[in-house]
Amino acid sequence: MDLDIVFLGTSASAPTAGRAPTALLVRRGGDRLLFDCAEGTQRQLMRSSLGLPDLEEIYLTHYHADHTLGLPGLLKTFALRGREVPLTVYGPPGLRELFNDLRRVFGKVTYPLKTVEVRPGEALERDGYRILVFPVHHGVSAVGYALDEPDRPGEFDAAAADALGIPFGPERGELQRGESVTLDDGAVITPDAVVGEARKGRRIVITGDTAPVETVRVLAEGADVLVHEATFSEEERDRAEETLHSTARQAAEVAAAAGVRLLALTHFSPRYFGPELLEEAQAVFAATVAPRDFDVIEVPFAERGQPHLIRKGARPPRDSSLDLPGPAA
Repeated sequence: MDLDIVFLGTSASAPTAGRAPTALLVRRGGDRLLFDCAEGTQRQLMRSSLGLPDLEEIYLTHYHADHTLGLPGLLKTFALRGREVPLTVYGPPGLRELFNDLRRVFGKVTYPLKTVEVRPGEALERDGYRILVFPVHHGVSAVGYALDEPDRPGEFDAAAADALGIPFGPERGELQRGESVTLDDGAVITPDAVVGEARKGRRIVITGDTAPVETVRVLAEGADVLVHEATFSEEERDRAEETLHSTARQAAEVAAAAGVRLLALTHFSPRYFGPELLEEAQAVFAATVAPRDFDVIEVPFAERGQPHLIRKGARPPRDSSLDLPGPAA
């Protein structure tokens, strides 16, 4: 099952010539999950190799303008296209109040539109994974999200099964599912005789805006990818504390303490170009990347390799309209 993260916007507060404000898309198999929807998000999608998919779920971390201004335009565009597929928007308490105000902007829609307020500690069950909701520290109603897959059965050892005389048929499937089987000679075979240790499922943790907080470290323990805001450098640490944001070094310290496989920095203040924040974080945690807009992080199963950054992975080929001047990491 393919799993990746598409960075549609990596700037904080306001767009720059080279970065749009916050939005990212997680793709798992056929599922498309949008996390935050800043100004210009639908245009970023249309400028990417993805196009504008009929998203079925949008997750908002909080309701500051640089995370939500793109929402009314996106909802209206779906209606103008005659969309009929239902859409559900998730967010912390305050979501219904937000939509009561936004409906004056996007008006009637052609599709069922549902809002669901979520709270820390909730788990939203999906087909083959779940979305965990956890608290962050940003001074307003705000949450982070983690996409969490269950562990998978270990690999089946066909040679060991042959040696034990297990016939080809349903018995092998039962053992793979963790069930014991009884052979014709009365021998009882337990799964551990032919099935290896369980293989860990994948986890992606998305913080949204937050000051460093223990809940992020706990949810990110052993995660494949931690997407952590890095609004400021250490030189602006006082400003980060005042606004309840994080520095790049603080994000790296969280990643190191949690033992994640890859840290992805995002939500850069427009005052930075990106490389200086990356350098600061890598001094603490080497497995750090600083994605640009349209970069992609692929997240394979652990036994198939490390998560890795693909530069311009969602950028259409030969599209000169995306060759914009400005900051780049």
